Formats: sequence, structure tokens, C-alpha cells
Amino acid sequence: MTSMIRLVVYAAVILSLARPAQAKKESPWTEVRSPHFRVLTDGSEGSARRVAKEFEQVRSVFANAFPSMRLETGAPLLIFAPRDELSMKHLVPIMWKKHPPNVAGYFEHGWERQFAVVRLDQDVPGAYQVVYHEYTHTLLHANMHWLPTWLDEGLADYYGGTKFENSKVYVGAPITRVQAMYGAVPIRLEELITVNPYVKYRGDDRQINLFYAESWAFVHYSIFGDGMERGAKLTSFFRKIEAGEDQKKAFVESFGSFDSMQDAIDKYIRRFLFNAYVLPNTDQMKEKDFPARKLSVAETETAIGGYRLWEHDAPEARELIEDALQEDPKLAEAHECKAFLLFHDGKDEEARKEFASAYELDNTRFLSLYYSTMLSPFASSDAPEDQAKLREALRQVMKLNPDFAEGEVQLSLWYVRQGDFKTALGVSRRAEQLEPSRAGYHILSARILHKMGRDKEAADFTSYVAKRWQGPDHNEAVELWEQLPDPAKGDEKLSKEINIDLSAPLAISFAEGKVLSSSCGEDKEGVVLTLANKEGQNQTFHSAGGFSSGFSDTLWYGTDHFSMCHHIQGMRAIVRYKASEDKKFTGTIANVELREDLPEIVTKKAADASNASK
Repeated sequence: MTSMIRLVVYAAVILSLARPAQAKKESPWTEVRSPHFRVLTDGSEGSARRVAKEFEQVRSVFANAFPSMRLETGAPLLIFAPRDELSMKHLVPIMWKKHPPNVAGYFEHGWERQFAVVRLDQDVPGAYQVVYHEYTHTLLHANMHWLPTWLDEGLADYYGGTKFENSKVYVGAPITRVQAMYGAVPIRLEELITVNPYVKYRGDDRQINLFYAESWAFVHYSIFGDGMERGAKLTSFFRKIEAGEDQKKAFVESFGSFDSMQDAIDKYIRRFLFNAYVLPNTDQMKEKDFPARKLSVAETETAIGGYRLWEHDAPEARELIEDALQEDPKLAEAHECKAFLLFHDGKDEEARKEFASAYELDNTRFLSLYYSTMLSPFASSDAPEDQAKLREALRQVMKLNPDFAEGEVQLSLWYVRQGDFKTALGVSRRAEQLEPSRAGYHILSARILHKMGRDKEAADFTSYVAKRWQGPDHNEAVELWEQLPDPAKGDEKLSKEINIDLSAPLAISFAEGKVLSSSCGEDKEGVVLTLANKEGQNQTFHSAGGFSSGFSDTLWYGTDHFSMCHHIQGMRAIVRYKASEDKKFTGTIANVELREDLPEIVTKKAADASNASK
């Protein structure tokens, strides 16, 4: 989905801070590899093997229950298993500040990297429920176009609470969250299935927790409840909404009236006893067979530094990566991490050289090849020989990681530049299949369909996104909708969301234009954004504290590395703002939406050939 981020000025400025004082060398961590996971620990080798086995068991639950489910994504997962609280805090200081001191684990989603952190001294039954919950989200989002919030969270809690014994697996076992339902006034089903809890119950943690608990309870009821046919009715409901049917209508058709289902679920919750599927633990993998090795100091520093980098803690990451390169100048991963630090600082040419060095040292590093390619002059050149180099490099990226959807998106845009819309659409649809939960990929296909004159299909794609996604995703879809001819849209009406972030001050003015420059200062001006508006005038805006922003999913460097400080020049921006008291500025930013339009065709011959084949 289009990324929504709360941008606070100090978080944007922190990238420019000086390197901290020299710290002592890292002690080498241990690496354990199971068939599908990699675990790093500063604890015992046996503990790391146990964590790997537990993740393999969770994965096997999905493999057995859903044989056709994709279980791999384009973002490799790395699991850290720190031995105790001090080790966990050291792993990523900035992240520790976001969690209570006794947190047992957490999961970090990313487009290019994913991380799980599990604390070994908290290895008790249910301790990692939050980790398995988020891992479930990853698999759901890699396989489904869209899920309403209640079903997304309910399924994640249902499967995330899976428990294992030596010979048994318990699927659907109650989790501690169910206690929130006892003695509480329930959220009515008709409200539960339609609300965004973080908007509806903003600031009310008790009500948000109740939302999660009831979502789990309804999923549990739809599988174990009387008359629910072991989940068949839930499957019917999902198929209807996946096909585009209105959620309330699909609910009634699948389950019955809201009143009758409310009565049934209320009685189910009051039973205070919940079943679970008890399955034989048929996993024959032996922990002792997982290979293990001691990492070098440089590898350890790079692994920890890379995690800090993806957590946007650049000062801490920079120190470790520089130390790693001093220890081992030939370590490809360390060069890749250094390149990302340079990219974050806006030093693109230096970053390109580091990415190229990383790929030269290790030609399996798909991200290094991808970033060195996209930062190269030929990526934006119209010369045929440069366009050919770009296509071949992107194809090589996809050979290295066939699940890397961002690469497919850039290949699709390459074909758009050639005017070959038929091939562009096919590649765009593959990107959708790889990451079906990213609204912008569906919008890309709709834009290409519009270019091909297939406006009814473009309208169907656009309406699907606008009805299901919120914020910038919704607005981007409506923007395309307004460009489609009326006969393709029929009687359907769609409108933009005026104020997409309820915590931001209501913006009373709007501006739209091409971004000329952006910067992140260290003074009260914060983020400074200058754009040329539609009237040909330059307008400059600044931030005063936090504001929300979103951008097209097709942005080549994606959500893991997005910053308002660099790399947005030339994009189209829609700014909601309040008039500024500082006369140097047009206004104070309340919200920014950045759009990436389809590129211009560079080869008329290819366009004519594509149009002739339609």
C-alpha cells in the first residue's frame, strides 16, 4: 500500500549528525541456518537452533493448511535472537525506545528486508505470539489483494497464537488478548467489520485491544462455531470481498443477519472455553542438523549495523559499518550497507559506486545490482543503447530474486517508455501477483489499461482500490478515476478524502505542482519543500513539527528508504497547508502526497507496433 508516515523533524535531521564516539568491537555472533530461515544470536547455538525450528513449524502450519499459498516474499527475513534484555537493547537502541522493557519479541516488515527479534531469556509459551502474528501478516499480504482490518488482525492472532509441543501442534489456541472481552461492552459486529480502529478509537488503547480480541473471537467462531461449517462460510465471505462485493452485503450473504450473528457471537464469547485444532507434529526436521557457524567480527557488525540502518538509526549504523569495512574491506554486505547510508544522505554518485563494489564482490546481491542500476545515468537516458542496458540489468535483478516486485514494476515502466503497453501490462500484473496488497501496483495496471483505451477495465481496477484503501492510495485512485471517460465509469461516484490524517491540523489550502527542491534543516524551518505550481509560480512550504505524507508505490526506492530530504525532485506533489506566519513561506505543511506519473514514450516505432497488436 502507499506508505503513510509520521515525519518528525528530528528524525529527518538525524541522518546528518556526526559519527558517535568509537565503541568497543562487537563480539562475534553465531549463525544458524534451517531450510527456510537464518538466525543470528549472541546466546547459545542450541537456543538459535530452537528458534529456527519454531519458525519452521509456524511456516509448516501454513504449508499444510494452504498448499497453494506463497510462503516466500521478495524481502528476505533475518531473525535475531539476543540472549537477554541488555543484548536486545544493544541490538537496536532506537527501536528499544518504542517498546516496553519486557517485550519478548517483535517483527519488522519491509519491502526489501524483514526482521524478527526474539529474546531468548523470555522463551516461554506464548512469548513470541506478537512475532508469529506479524509473520502471519506477511504471508497474508503476499497472497491476498485486500483484507478488512478485522479479518487481517483476526487471522493474524488466530494463527499467530499457534502453540507447539513435541508431538502436537495447537492451532487456534486462545491468546491472552481474549481477556479484554470479559466484562467489556462489545463492539457491535456491524461496526467491527467496517472501522479502522486506529482512527475510530484513536488514543483509546483499551478499545483498540477489544477490537483485536473480538476480531480473533469472530475468526475463531467462524471455524469452530455451530453451523459455521469449519470455516466454509468465512471462505465464502472472503471470496466475495476479494471479487469486489460490498463487505456488509457479503457478510449477510455468507453468515446471516447482523442481529443473529451478534447474538451467536455474544453467546460464544461467554462460554469462556475455546477449542483448538490438535494436529500431530509431523515435522521431521532435527534441530541438530541445522548448520551453525561463528560469524566474524566484521560480519557481526554488518548484520547489526544493517538492522539499525533499516530501522532508520543512521548514526548507530554508520559507526558499525565503518568498523566492519576496516575489519574486512572485501565484505560485500558491508559495502551495500555503506551505499545505503550514502543514499540516505543524498550522495547518490558515491552510493552508486559502493553498490557497484558490493555487486562486484558478490554477484548474488540483487539489491546492490538494482540500486547501482537505478542510480546509473542510463536509467534516465532516452538513448536506445542505454535503454537496452537498463532492461538487461533489471532482468538480471529478477533472475537473482524472482519475487522482487519492485524490479517488475520498473520493467513495466521500461516497456511503457517504449510504448509497448501490452507487454507493460503483463509485467505490471506479475508485480500485482507478487505483492497483491500494494494498492499502487493495481493503479499502475489501471493507468496502462487507460493508455491502451481499455477504459472499462481501468475503471474496474480503479474503483476496486478506491473502495478498499484509504489515504493517499484512495486519493491516487480517485485522481485516475476522474481522468476516465464517463461511459466507462457508469453511475458510480468516487470522491477524494480531504483530510486523511485526523491528528493533523485541518488544511485549508491546497497546492499542486512539480517538486523543484526539498531539504531537511536543523532549525525551526524543518522540512523545506519548493514546487512549481500549475500556474507557473514557485511556492515554498515548511514543516512545524510533524506532518503526514504518502507516495506512489511505484517509486523505485520504496518505503524502506523514503525521505522528504532527498530524491523527490521532479515528482508531482499535492500539498495541504495552512498559511504560514513566516513570510518566507507560502504555508506550513499539514500533508503531502507525492505522485509518480507514467513516463513519456521514447520510441514511436515501438508504440506503433504495440498499438497495432491490440
